Amino acid sequence: MSGFDPFLDDVRLRRRVDYLSSDVASTADDCRWRKGGEVFSNKRFLSRRLAATSLALFALLLGISLLWHGGGILADTFARFYRTGSLVFGGGHVVLPLLQTETVKSGLVSHDVFLAGYGAAQALPGPLFTFAAFLGTSIPSAYPPWILGLWCLSAILLPSLLLILGMLPFWARLTDNVQAQAALKGANAAVVGLLVAAFYDPVWKSGVTSPQAFAMAVAAFALLQFLKIPNWAVVIACAVIGEWVL
Repeated sequence: MSGFDPFLDDVRLRRRVDYLSSDVASTADDCRWRKGGEVFSNKRFLSRRLAATSLALFALLLGISLLWHGGGILADTFARFYRTGSLVFGGGHVVLPLLQTETVKSGLVSHDVFLAGYGAAQALPGPLFTFAAFLGTSIPSAYPPWILGLWCLSAILLPSLLLILGMLPFWARLTDNVQAQAALKGANAAVVGLLVAAFYDPVWKSGVTSPQAFAMAVAAFALLQFLKIPNWAVVIACAVIGEWVL
């Protein structure tokens, strides 16, 4: 008949805690987890050969996309959206001027359609990269719009996937590298400039063209910043009011 022994229970508890601590201990460079009694690590799960292959494929596709001009609609749109996804840093609105260059200035999408899709994207959850799906459906082609939309969305997201697969095994070393940290700081500073440029053109130049539009922009900013109104509600309200005021 077993009884309650505080000392033995405390020893068992300490051993259990030590076991769990050692079992779940991980680093960014060698992340371990237990599944079915076997310990996996990202070094083995994601081999350096796979990482090197991903980086090589990323570079190869980037080189092809930078040199590619013309061709069929699928090859042309893949090259445009792939290099957009490869060259952007920081995500979000930084991708806006690149998408405008690849679609509006090339004549694939009209300026009004581009701005309308950008405005609608602000009311939807998720990253702005999904705006590529709207642009794909707006490009005239012999294919169904939803197919070209998925094609363009896949092309703009593929560089990120390849970079994640390629950099994950070396991520801890990169985060501890002084030169890499300095490069990221410089890139972040450049992103701020790109955001300001994207805000001015095409958003400000095309959206704020009258005193009424300026007043609506200020009101929308106040609703978002101070009253914390959801984005989708502000976009819908401004669209309805703009139909009567602008």
